[in-house]
Amino acid sequence: MTRPTISDLAVAAGVSVSTVNRVIGGGSGVRAATMLRIRDAAQEIGFYGVGAIEGRIVAARRKYRLGMLLQQPNRTYYQMLGKALKEAGARVADCELDVKIEFMEELTPQGVAARMLKLGESCHAIGVVAAVHPMVTQAIDALQRGGVPVFALISQLAATGDVHYVGNDNWKVGRTAAWAIHNICKAPGKLGILVGNHRYRSQEMNESGFRSYFREYGPEFTLLEPLSTFESSAVAQEMTERLLRENQDLRGLYVAGGGISGAIAALRASDRAGQIITVGYQLMEYTRAALLDGVLTVVISQPLSRIADEVVSGMISALSNRNENRTHTSILPFEIYVRENI
Repeated sequence: MTRPTISDLAVAAGVSVSTVNRVIGGGSGVRAATMLRIRDAAQEIGFYGVGAIEGRIVAARRKYRLGMLLQQPNRTYYQMLGKALKEAGARVADCELDVKIEFMEELTPQGVAARMLKLGESCHAIGVVAAVHPMVTQAIDALQRGGVPVFALISQLAATGDVHYVGNDNWKVGRTAAWAIHNICKAPGKLGILVGNHRYRSQEMNESGFRSYFREYGPEFTLLEPLSTFESSAVAQEMTERLLRENQDLRGLYVAGGGISGAIAALRASDRAGQIITVGYQLMEYTRAALLDGVLTVVISQPLSRIADEVVSGMISALSNRNENRTHTSILPFEIYVRENI
């Protein structure tokens, strides 16, 4: 049998001979999907130049380094998010991606801004979880003027939509938490709210949605002033103990920010575990255990794998279409867990 020719390969791949010649010769202007189709056809018919075609595909792949700036490395949630982002980068077939994950111990505005600018020196695009602050906004502006797209992960960084965002509709998250407490509580009473830091737009919207629901549907409940946990489990435990001690008619608790493990510890150590309707965040080992033993009532969870895929694809799109000057915003549905569906 004679060896398959370039004409045979063109017929098998459903393209022109000139397209095959451009791929083999390293010419430009052939789409990645077409190159892959030609490679697959070459393998199928036993074309002699499969290795050369593979080499052209590798050489033609876009190469990007994507930087992800997350918060404290000791927090399970951010370890999970970092892992999901790495895995999302590995799933991309038509680009060669280096997903660089960095964690921040110092969360001061100046510290976050400095880390963003430093990461932008070596990355084509960066994603960050950060609180809103003029210094952070200034760093974002500097990076984007320099051609480095910035993506806000989980918590929006601009109400005007000027900064790319991937995450949930946090106002709806807050209203959903309120709906759960309102419909599960057997009698009205006081409701506690824990937030990490109101400068995180996600947490501000969580609380806003929560309050708006009760203004509309549950005026018989008393919403206490939110207590700040400063994203610390130890502080969250202390604040939860204070709520339990000072409010014997506490009916519900909404953990709208960081430190949920501390709130769980305080509830579990009290004699009221399971009596306080408690809504928290993210299905993790300790929130799963708290659902199972009744300390937590509902967990609202972010689909981290989908979020990571959207972040990576959004960054690639922003880098590939720099001249279009469009903002990528992706609002993803959240997941709801109770003891009976985990």
